[in-house]
Amino acid sequence: MAQPTNTFDTYDSVGIREDLFDTIYNVDPDETPFLSKMGKVSAKNTNHEWQTDGLDAPSATNANIEGDDTTAGAVTATTRLGNYTQIFKKAVTIPGTLESTTRAGRGREQAYQKLLKGKAMKTDMEMSAFANNAKVAGNATTARELAGVPGWLTSNTSAGAGGSDATGDGTDARTDGTQRAFTESALKTVLASIYDNSGKKPDCVYLGSWNKQIASGFTGSSTRFDKGESATLTAHVDVYEYDFGSVRFEPSRHVRSRDALVLTTDMWAWADLRPMFDEALAKTGDAEKFQIVAESTLVCRNELANGGIFDLTTS
Repeated sequence: MAQPTNTFDTYDSVGIREDLFDTIYNVDPDETPFLSKMGKVSAKNTNHEWQTDGLDAPSATNANIEGDDTTAGAVTATTRLGNYTQIFKKAVTIPGTLESTTRAGRGREQAYQKLLKGKAMKTDMEMSAFANNAKVAGNATTARELAGVPGWLTSNTSAGAGGSDATGDGTDARTDGTQRAFTESALKTVLASIYDNSGKKPDCVYLGSWNKQIASGFTGSSTRFDKGESATLTAHVDVYEYDFGSVRFEPSRHVRSRDALVLTTDMWAWADLRPMFDEALAKTGDAEKFQIVAESTLVCRNELANGGIFDLTTS
């Protein structure tokens, strides 16, 4: 078959309008499970502080003589801890010409960019919360930084050869050791340690994609959520039931892939000195400038209720 002579087709025509669908598809991950689950509190200073305390050790010899004089026991002061607020910031400049054009998939460019930058900044916060960072007080030339989860955990941890815990007050980072495979035995050891050291039960284990798949091969008392169809093979474990409770395996793109963090959610909080907001910046030319800012920190209410398995292989 051949096209008839002098057929005026789309290849010859000039002025056909473009066919650009009015939707923008963005599949970059923006979920922040840890940040979303944590309680939110207000900070009143750049050094947000809190206190921890504990009970006297249980005694099987608390027996007293009738009429005996009472002697005061030793009293231990509370432990005062703190973390510095970190300033998170994203800024965009939109030329007046661009804002005056018609664009596919969005209305005002500034509104669209605010949405994108706001989502991106939340992932920055999540990654900072999981980072193996020491807190930094900051000065006129150095930015303040918050200490992430690994810098607070000391009591219920498992590390590879050469690995060691941080001091536990946010002033230093943990030392990474030789990587080894994630095992069910290591998880059970940390869970038992948390039970022995606290009155809390962890509810989430945050871990990367590789070790989430390893965890799905654990054979202990676990609950598998099936779709119900007889032809469906389920090869994952979402909730792991152990002797003292159960934890949910929460895959995270922002936790360090070598860490499995066993956390009790209500023992963590996100403290906002300045909750996220956007504001216009000074106009210096033919463009609109704005920034999105937040100033916040991570609160470890009591590390005894949490733990971690560190130095895990990632492939």
